[in-house]
Amino acid sequence: MNRRAFLMAASAAPLFGRARMKPIERMNLALKGGTPDRAPFSFWHHFGLEKKPPEFHAKKTLHFQLIYRMDLVKVMSDFPYPKSVGANWWELKTVDNPFPAQIEALKLISKGVQGQKYFVETIFNPFNVAEKLSSPAEVKRLMNEHPQQLLDALEAIAKSQAAHAKLALDTGAKGIFLAIANAQESVMTREQYDKFSAPFDRMILAAAAGAPLNTLHLHGKGVWLDRFWTGWGNPIINYSTVETGIPLVEARRQYSGVLMGGLDETKARTARLADYQKMIKAARAAGPKWFCTPGCSVPDNTSDAKLFLITRAAAAGT
Repeated sequence: MNRRAFLMAASAAPLFGRARMKPIERMNLALKGGTPDRAPFSFWHHFGLEKKPPEFHAKKTLHFQLIYRMDLVKVMSDFPYPKSVGANWWELKTVDNPFPAQIEALKLISKGVQGQKYFVETIFNPFNVAEKLSSPAEVKRLMNEHPQQLLDALEAIAKSQAAHAKLALDTGAKGIFLAIANAQESVMTREQYDKFSAPFDRMILAAAAGAPLNTLHLHGKGVWLDRFWTGWGNPIINYSTVETGIPLVEARRQYSGVLMGGLDETKARTARLADYQKMIKAARAAGPKWFCTPGCSVPDNTSDAKLFLITRAAAAGT
């Protein structure tokens, strides 16, 4: 911890000193629909350590959650999916442990939180992985010209990620944070999503069935939120209220499960304390089954001082 971060953490200590509940107690009560002393909160961003050993990833994650006193540790997952050994990117085989470095990091994170906080593992859905292995344009071409080749590749990815989800839970993770960025018209039609994505997204979610913190991160301005209100096993739903223009209070009318969001991630670098207080006040209408978080990762270059404003506002519960 640098000196500036230490001083900011110390300045937030009185707020947490008034807290009546521990992070896990707060999380459990919110999950059940009870009323905790305040809403559980968290936020996250990409650390850009995919080329570093897992120890670096674990250390940064543990430091980040400790300094900002989060209730929930949302572990980022930036290690790349293994590439094909064949001539073409889509010639993929199922891998029993596709992210060994991430699993080692999760083991260290589990040891580091010492059972005092829950953590969840981020998984980017198979369609996104396919785009990273090639490109969005290439995936779209394959979808139109050789759909079975794409379906076979997506199935191999999904089976591998399902295996990873189970390994993540074995390390102590309490759920997966499944990021879905292609459920919107700017990427594909609803019919294409039902064929090329939904079965594989469900496969991964099913592999983590029973975990209390399974979360769907529905990414994008035009995401079909209504596509996920039912039929997905009642996961936690996280989406960007600012990107979609749909406030949590409106989502609550459609969804009885836990909602995660309410903070404007796009303003993290410029927001004032009063701005976050206003956001939290509006988002509280989604409670008590509500976790106070951004709708997506905050910008990676957001300053410590600005990030501490989230901690101060969330800790005060205002």
